[in-house]
Amino acid sequence: MPSSKRPINRALVSIFHKEGIEVLAEAFAKAGTEVVSTGSTAKVLQSLGVKVTPVEKVTGFPESLDGRVKTLDPHVHAGILADMTNPAHVSQLDDLGIKPFDMVVVNLYPFADTARSGADAAAVIEKIDIGGPSMVRGAAKNHASVAVITDPKDYALAAQRVESGEGFDLDERRWLAAKAFAHTAAYDATIAEWTAAQWPQPEGIGTLADDASSASDSSFPEALTRTWDRSHTLRYGENPHQQAALYLDPLDRNGFAHAEQLGGKPMSYNNFVDADSAWRSVWDFPGTIAVAVVKHSNPCGLAIGADVAEAHRKAHACDPMSAYGGVIAANATVTLQMAQQVKPIFTEVIVAPDYDADALTLLQSKKNLRILKVAKPPRTQDQIRQIDGGLLVQSQDHIDAAGDAPETWTLVAGEAADAGVLKDLNFAWRAIRSVKSNAILIAHDGATVGIGMGQVNRVDSSHLAVTRANTLADGANRTQGAVAASDAFFPFPDGMEILADAGVKAVVQPGGSIRDEAVFEAAQKAGVTMYVTGARHFFH
Repeated sequence: MPSSKRPINRALVSIFHKEGIEVLAEAFAKAGTEVVSTGSTAKVLQSLGVKVTPVEKVTGFPESLDGRVKTLDPHVHAGILADMTNPAHVSQLDDLGIKPFDMVVVNLYPFADTARSGADAAAVIEKIDIGGPSMVRGAAKNHASVAVITDPKDYALAAQRVESGEGFDLDERRWLAAKAFAHTAAYDATIAEWTAAQWPQPEGIGTLADDASSASDSSFPEALTRTWDRSHTLRYGENPHQQAALYLDPLDRNGFAHAEQLGGKPMSYNNFVDADSAWRSVWDFPGTIAVAVVKHSNPCGLAIGADVAEAHRKAHACDPMSAYGGVIAANATVTLQMAQQVKPIFTEVIVAPDYDADALTLLQSKKNLRILKVAKPPRTQDQIRQIDGGLLVQSQDHIDAAGDAPETWTLVAGEAADAGVLKDLNFAWRAIRSVKSNAILIAHDGATVGIGMGQVNRVDSSHLAVTRANTLADGANRTQGAVAASDAFFPFPDGMEILADAGVKAVVQPGGSIRDEAVFEAAQKAGVTMYVTGARHFFH
């Protein structure tokens, strides 16, 4: 069988990022490869000893429109797209006086970098590459004849094949083409994400009368076009036999995934999941100092305080046993006093917006503690969950529903709560958002004291919340006089009655059960104050 390798005699090089091109330039110079190049790329290659033909000599047309037009010309694209295994293509190139390219080396304008930088729209638009993706797609389509290099990590490989005179075989060119198509797809997806955010549908366009879709469909695009860049692979996934990697949003460099690690071992898959849950939990209390202790994506303690150390003490006290090996998040700068409290506790991760210098020094003495600094609060708007064969997309659950503000609640049983009880109810209602359903949360003095989570019925969650409250407190009764929240309605009075029997004096819940009146009557009979929000915060 004849070899499918094609020597690289003529190459087209047009790159924005010049890092690492030296190795390829050296190979071009040694092999005497004919190199066609553009603008600043040509100057860099010439400075590295490569004999370069400027692209305008090939096209017979100067770069124009501030560089918008350089390679968009048949003399370039015919040389890229000619299938040299097709005699008719070879003949046409001869007739046209066009020479074919054997390799195309391109990387694209830094669109994502420019968009992230906060540049104005005009500057961002100028970084939408046109000629680059056209050359990449053309070369990738014509992989039967052309090798396409878009990844700087492949420069050394390309240099070896140039210098050896062997080029790439067909399977290798296909592999390079697949990488190239992925490269342009990701590039265009980033542009689509930015433009969708910047240019929403104008109100004047409206919905066509014969459009069967509902108006709410406009919140979700016809095609979900997103891309993420692999940051690095992780040691393993949720379990040791699973592989895992971290991918980053190219338009976001301030989110939790971009946390700066200031100490400790590398982050694991489970560390990322738990720490992200904890980080989001503490920001459900804007304007208030909050600390969360999370284990397996559920809070085992959540509290607010006058300072970060007090908030941590209260959060840890909820369930000191489960806090072992947990994750701690704070929405305020970690102080030395808080760090001294954390130091004796085995903790996997701590995450905060900042650390006092002496606090950081103390925490860094715990060699295995992963210390993360995150620049900004969470701001993810859409939640994406993969299912077999597709994705589910929904807007993120925030404490911003119509019934989340206490002044909108309806008193359905008992006497109206005084300011202190209402404050605790508001805390409990915000805290319940972070707890996996079915969820019951008992709170006192701005802190959780008992949490029942992840049960398949609300009765079990109520029992669990009461039990955890009163078996983890050295004999103290932490339910007596406390308040409780339920993330969804009580389908029967029994779950609420468990809380009332334990001494809970006030409950906040969404309402909406067909047996609401029976639940309200049971609360009234037990002397329990009950508010209904009309909002629900399931967390599956």
